[in-house]
Amino acid sequence: MKKRYTEEQIIKAIKEHEAGAKVDDICRRLNVSAGTFYNWRSKYAGLEVNEAKRLRELEAENNKLKKLLAEKLLEVDAMKDVLSKKW
Repeated sequence: MKKRYTEEQIIKAIKEHEAGAKVDDICRRLNVSAGTFYNWRSKYAGLEVNEAKRLRELEAENNKLKKLLAEKLLEVDAMKDVLSKKW
């Protein structure tokens, strides 16, 4: 089962590491691998909780816009196919 951590928990763990806690201890407490922790650190280092939430919202909005664009491109392509055929 995959465990999900909130941005608050992730940022708190990163701040603990910055304060001097060992990565192994943090990973053992959160039950995650060191690789996961370093991935979190590369993504969330230097962010505050509100900035991380805003990042997640922007990523969701970006995905929604990409989906809309893909649908419109498919519609345009289908219309070109229909219009290019001779009746």
